[in-house]
Amino acid sequence: MILQMTTARIQNYIGLVIFAALVMVVIGVGSFMKAGALERQADASVLVQKDLYFRDLPDGSVGVISANNGEVIAQVTGQAGFVRGILRAMARERRIRQITSDEAFLLISHSDGRLTLVDPATQNRIDLESFGKDNAAEFAAFLNSPR
Repeated sequence: MILQMTTARIQNYIGLVIFAALVMVVIGVGSFMKAGALERQADASVLVQKDLYFRDLPDGSVGVISANNGEVIAQVTGQAGFVRGILRAMARERRIRQITSDEAFLLISHSDGRLTLVDPATQNRIDLESFGKDNAAEFAAFLNSPR
């Protein structure tokens, strides 16, 4: 009767075996995956790219200036919440890192329909289509400018 097992003891052993099996599954799956690593999707080819400066103008609007020729290609007036919000975020990152605003931003249209704003000074990028077509269209208008 020394080897007699109670129901509670049998349940404990079954629970221990199930727990050990789950641990082995988790370890096995974890070894095949890069846990916590985000893999960046390769960029599609570039259709159009413009190097742009965004400058505050005396009238309170934001001037969109071509880095190639210094011409104002657009003015962002009024609230223009999305454009101003994106530009504030990019400018804030430059201020935090104490980087001047001398380097132009890159606005890139890709062949897969993505529209990206890149700050070469900080290596930050924002995929604008992630915020919806209407918001991305506000930036796409800068690419379509004839200047």
